[in-house]
Amino acid sequence: MKKKILITNRLPREHFASLEERFEVLMPRGERLTPEELDEWLPQASGLISSTAFPVTDQIMARAPELKIVASYGVGYDNIDVEAATRRGIVVTNNPIPVLEPTAEHAYALMLALAHRIPECDRDLREGRARWGIMDNLGTSLYGKTLGIVGMGRIGKAVRRYADASRMKVLYHNRRPLPEAEERELEAEYADFDTLLEQADIISVHIPLTPESRHMFGAEQFRKMKNSALLVNTARGPVVDNRALAAALRDRQIAGAALDVFEGEPKVLPELLSLDNIVLTPHTGTNTVETREQMSFYAARNVIRFFDGDPGIDRVN
Repeated sequence: MKKKILITNRLPREHFASLEERFEVLMPRGERLTPEELDEWLPQASGLISSTAFPVTDQIMARAPELKIVASYGVGYDNIDVEAATRRGIVVTNNPIPVLEPTAEHAYALMLALAHRIPECDRDLREGRARWGIMDNLGTSLYGKTLGIVGMGRIGKAVRRYADASRMKVLYHNRRPLPEAEERELEAEYADFDTLLEQADIISVHIPLTPESRHMFGAEQFRKMKNSALLVNTARGPVVDNRALAAALRDRQIAGAALDVFEGEPKVLPELLSLDNIVLTPHTGTNTVETREQMSFYAARNVIRFFDGDPGIDRVN
């Protein structure tokens, strides 16, 4: 009898053709799992492919005695209790490769939209409030500015490539500096966090959510940034204290922000929605047709390789 693999959201079945050749794939009849489907299928599941919106808690794993692997559909896995999975002997994988380029591309698009005030001008034009004067609607150029990348991992390095298009100088901050040879190749200069806050014109955030990174950007950090600085977050919502950000934007401590991720999403802090100097997208950094197909393929590949005993999986624990 085939092992059963449970997918928490309804996705195109054709993306999981390779998985269905080997396993029985259980997928919600609607957009996402219902409690009834969870009750029926969870005890039978040998593998779970989970979106970041589905909390894979210790209690969920306790209801799945056959469970051997939890494969995150995305790169993030803060929805999964990794410690509990490890304790139960369950392998956790994530999906870093497919999200790399679209997230970097989205971050750069947000920089341009924010700097040139594109959403604001679009709204004003549609609502009959557009100003056409020669000194109206002034944005700022990215050309020649200093880009500060917080988290120079795979996505941070991809964003760094986009900086070439605007001839930006690049500072970066990591827990540890990169090797000097890699810094030279990337043409990026390491800076401690406070220095990056003080010197960067645009800051792009690309770090995972951990206890240490939660509210890494708060009121104190916004006070250290330039009044003309722009903040872009396509990483995880709670890395930025959303209430402190709203206050900093309202009081013009910083000039603007662009967010693809939020604390408590899908809810968004109402104070953010009322501001003009912010660009908001509903966690769409990886929302392209090509990326969804690739994410499905790589998540399925992690499951297949795990059951084949192949060590070449994107293992978290």
